Amino acid sequence: MTAALLRSLHVPGRPLVLPNVWDAGTARLVVEAGFPVVATSSLAVAESLGHADHQAADVDEMFAAARRITRAVDVPVTVDAEAGYGLPPAELAARLLDVGAVGCNLEDTDHVGGGLVPADRQADYLAAVRAAAGQDLVINARVDVFLSAKDQDSVLEEGISRARAYLAAGADCVYPILLGTGMKAFVDEVGAPVNAMKRQDLSIQDLTATGVARISLAAVLWRRLQATLLEELRVVRDPQAE
Repeated sequence: MTAALLRSLHVPGRPLVLPNVWDAGTARLVVEAGFPVVATSSLAVAESLGHADHQAADVDEMFAAARRITRAVDVPVTVDAEAGYGLPPAELAARLLDVGAVGCNLEDTDHVGGGLVPADRQADYLAAVRAAAGQDLVINARVDVFLSAKDQDSVLEEGISRARAYLAAGADCVYPILLGTGMKAFVDEVGAPVNAMKRQDLSIQDLTATGVARISLAAVLWRRLQATLLEELRVVRDPQAE
């Protein structure tokens, strides 16, 4: 499966919907349900391996998990590579391609120093990943400025500026994670494929209407299944509570 196929599925107004997975079993279920692409969730993969999110997991374990997923399905797989795990761009690109991924998420959060990576430095990193991977990798550049903003409108211009810089550096798609009511304005201003995260207050239909080209469920399925399993375990432990 090629990056070209994955890239072709990013259609504004007819978004690619991605129920993010964490292992070979969940990847197979996504394909069985009729989805044309498999995407991983770094949080779900890390926690399924016994680690926390935000690059706390061993990088070799994360790539091994990605390889198991790509081997399990016959559709394109895009991997949430967080902020690149501190790897040089060429090494990151090589390792993603080696495990069979044809796409990746790369975020601009600084997991070492805190806050966000300066936009120009992140753009340089993305450009170097693009140069190393050529067109064999669909790069989804995450814009994290909305994650902790108390007022998303106040950082909308910064988010748009970062998105434009990342697209100019070679990203195929930009991902303003957690952006809510400002999504339509963001999409209109950026003028390129945009990835939205499914939120409780915004349905897939709502997000589709904004013109996004891709919708991620992120860790939603992982969290729901964990909550369901915990409830089942409580019932097994105490049948009277059922």
